[in-house]
Amino acid sequence: MQRMIGTYTSEGQTIEYSICGKTGEPILVMHGGHSNCYEEFGYESLIKNGFRIITPSRAGYGKTSKELGESLAKACQFYVRLLDYLDIEKVHVLSISAGGPSGLYFAAHYPERVKTLTLQSAVTKEWHTPQDSIYKIAQVLFHPLSEKITWKLTAGISNLFPSFIFKQMIPSFSKRSYKEIKEKFTDKDINEVRKMNNRQQSGSGFLIDLHQTKESTSEVLQEISCPTFIMHSKYDGAVTLDHAYFAHEQISNSTLCILDSWGHLLWIGDRAPDINEKLIHFLMHPMKSKHYNES
Repeated sequence: MQRMIGTYTSEGQTIEYSICGKTGEPILVMHGGHSNCYEEFGYESLIKNGFRIITPSRAGYGKTSKELGESLAKACQFYVRLLDYLDIEKVHVLSISAGGPSGLYFAAHYPERVKTLTLQSAVTKEWHTPQDSIYKIAQVLFHPLSEKITWKLTAGISNLFPSFIFKQMIPSFSKRSYKEIKEKFTDKDINEVRKMNNRQQSGSGFLIDLHQTKESTSEVLQEISCPTFIMHSKYDGAVTLDHAYFAHEQISNSTLCILDSWGHLLWIGDRAPDINEKLIHFLMHPMKSKHYNES
């Protein structure tokens, strides 16, 4: 996949970004947790269908300044400046997993810059809190001083034993057991997860994500007016289904598509081609989105 990497600096703060695809309608991707502007999941289908993908590394990820994570308001101001710098007026916004709050805030506060909003496995309200065991574990494993070791070990073992690591990761992503879903994956899917483990980095970004989810409130979501497509697996084990229902209840112009996919990573498994097709259809025909509801 051809990818142009660049940086944009304003007022001493830097955003790292990538552009995939040379022409076509632009999609602004708010990547998920532990990711950055090198994200790949779902990109191939979008590019083949003529879209251009702009992916900023969000606050604290990659080379993007962690200071932008002071608030979603500050981060989104800089996303607007990036679009101005790239001479892009309006975008489709695609928010993935922990990138949900960023996309929601952007769509709510800059409606003139947003054509559509798509939420894929997205966090839409306060997520893990300091009282949760997952939150406490994340403070250790994904702290800026330790996250490189965490991901280096994960990548190393994944490269040596991709099927084993894939099996061990299933409970983090799905409410179904490996035995129930193992037939849904190909060797290519397992290799995609191996590649994911090699590009994952947390920097300061994931701890910023955990802090910022409390900024996703009913008031923010109710301000969103653009056509919104909410895609979520009923078996998602990382971001529970109530996030999808919450977004649908608060966003007036939204369509909820509950998927029979295996879990959180919608871009692998036997349902991935159908999910990609639904997304493409929505982006091309957003006013006819009711057609997609599977729930």
